[in-house]
Amino acid sequence: MKLLTILFAVFMLALVGTYVFQGKPDYLFSGNLGMAVFIIFTGFSHFKFQTGMAMMIPDFVPGKMFWVYCTGILEIAAGIGLMIPSIREITAILLIVFYVLVFIANINSSKKNINIFKADYTGPGMKYLYLERIPMQIILIVWTWYFGIYLN
Repeated sequence: MKLLTILFAVFMLALVGTYVFQGKPDYLFSGNLGMAVFIIFTGFSHFKFQTGMAMMIPDFVPGKMFWVYCTGILEIAAGIGLMIPSIREITAILLIVFYVLVFIANINSSKKNINIFKADYTGPGMKYLYLERIPMQIILIVWTWYFGIYLN
């Protein structure tokens, strides 16, 4: 849930900034900027914590490092895409699909108690999945839909 702090903080700062500079808060811009910064931040984490991220991927999936780097690049590209009005909606749709698909890795990670930061098996386990990851995934999907599709 610490990552959600980035989302909400950027959103609030952007609302204040657009109010100061435009005379009114720009919810569309602020919501997409918040998600863009969030997803770019998580994209870069794929390169910093690649070993732990690879451990999250189910055993039946080959080329784990390829998928870690690929999804990191996709997340960074999605963050950029959310800020380009002409491709925002398709980016949001694809990002929602991505959030649903990547949740499989989160389930696997929780079952195995994977700690992505240490690349070991000292993670919080299923408690994290139920109390933090599922609520966060719902927030990310709803946020992306609202600001990337509905308000767009």
